[in-house]
Amino acid sequence: MPVSTVEFAVQMSGPGCAEKVKQSLNSVGTVNIDIPSGRVVVDSDMPWIEIQEKIEETGRRAVLSGFGEKSAVAIVKDVDDKIKGVVRFSSTPDDAHTSGCVVDGVIDGLTPGQHGLHIHECGDISNGCESLGKHYNPRNTRHGSPDNSIDQRHAGDLGNIEADNGGRAKFRFADKLLTVNEIIGRSIVVTERADDFGLGNAENSLIDGDSGKRLACGIIARSAGIFQNFKKICACDGVTIWDERDKPVAGGNRSSQ
Repeated sequence: MPVSTVEFAVQMSGPGCAEKVKQSLNSVGTVNIDIPSGRVVVDSDMPWIEIQEKIEETGRRAVLSGFGEKSAVAIVKDVDDKIKGVVRFSSTPDDAHTSGCVVDGVIDGLTPGQHGLHIHECGDISNGCESLGKHYNPRNTRHGSPDNSIDQRHAGDLGNIEADNGGRAKFRFADKLLTVNEIIGRSIVVTERADDFGLGNAENSLIDGDSGKRLACGIIARSAGIFQNFKKICACDGVTIWDERDKPVAGGNRSSQ
């Protein structure tokens, strides 16, 4: 599994705080901490959400501020806001001995078990997840498994993710066909059932893996890479990065909640 570089903004008040954060990440990978800027940079093959959880177990709030060198992100949700998550994409390092990109995410609110995960061709959510088009398939091939050869899968076939008994799916994997540049402006969808990789008997098995209804989705947008995001406060409404996770994405209620 390729290693990714992940940057967090962390609330630290001095060397003692920094040492506790570093100790919490002993088993994670290479860690570099800059106390004056409140920056923690980690090289790891662990999902970003697990690194963030380890930092926050020390009592400090952490916000991911940079991911890889060339990266993208999708905020995944359903119409009722019962399913919510973040999926991040990063180009694989030149020395990773694999092409493609790393897919690293967490999605909450799912039913326990496996769910299909796919890149779709469009970024149009005017009709929710139903207006995102078909699976991203620039080579006009059949549906299949992400482990299949290039002519036996869609480029957007990312396989299955698995939600635990609490409804949370955490995942990190490298896909050999996708690149970050080609998926920006497209979308990612999580489905109600597991993807059968085109091996089932259902009529649509070779189309979408018979994975059922599109439960939640998000548009893939460019995101900040390492050392590209120094924001600590939103200039438009004064919301700090520490409070931003607990506020609406937009609207008049951001600064009042």
